[in-house]
Amino acid sequence: MDPKETYSPLNCPKPVAEGIWIFDGLMIRMDLGPFKIPFPTRMTVVRLGDGTLWIHSPIAPDEDLFSAVDALGSVRHVIAPNSIHYWYMADWLERYPGARSYAVPDLATTAKRPFRIDHPLMDGARFAWESEIDWILVPGTKVSEAVFHVPSARTVILVDLIENFEAAKLSSPLMRFMLKLVGGLDPNGMAPLDLRMTFRPKRKQVRERLQRVVDWQPEKVIMAHGRIYDRDGAQELRRAFRWAI
Repeated sequence: MDPKETYSPLNCPKPVAEGIWIFDGLMIRMDLGPFKIPFPTRMTVVRLGDGTLWIHSPIAPDEDLFSAVDALGSVRHVIAPNSIHYWYMADWLERYPGARSYAVPDLATTAKRPFRIDHPLMDGARFAWESEIDWILVPGTKVSEAVFHVPSARTVILVDLIENFEAAKLSSPLMRFMLKLVGGLDPNGMAPLDLRMTFRPKRKQVRERLQRVVDWQPEKVIMAHGRIYDRDGAQELRRAFRWAI
């Protein structure tokens, strides 16, 4: 693994806002046609008002990572926010059997590594944390994604609706070219073309829901892949979602 491609140090908390941390994880390789694209991984941890933790898109765990999370509080909620970001849910629920799990609805039937789903992230559902975290489901055909907002920190949390890879962290010129072509290269991060296409059949609903995300007017935006936005979040969302709104 090329250390330039990761966001070292790994598996340790990095403060983003009051009560919000990101943990950068190991690199994975995803298929993009005939190519293997290196994807840095990232999870987000929010400490709720009662001191418990809300874990978003959990990454590959080890004992050091579990210890670092335990130092922040007691894990109570674990989130699989879209149809792709779920692989390590089973590991985290095994470690924290008392935690409640949340997932986009299609994972109940499509997950290749099944895990317990206590609460589907479906329209109309009510959750214990919703007085502190807003959320909205953006529905697609092959991929749906739940987007979250912590109003007290003016921070939006998502995974693939924006990918923002930094060219300096991509060792292959061809990969840089491909990402620039399909979308997802910093400073013009956005959902890649294949993902955008999955939302086209529901574009009216997608447009309305992404506009609501912009209307949250966040200052910061955390995504799973690439450089986060630590300022001008609403402006970045409006630019990144221009394909839909």
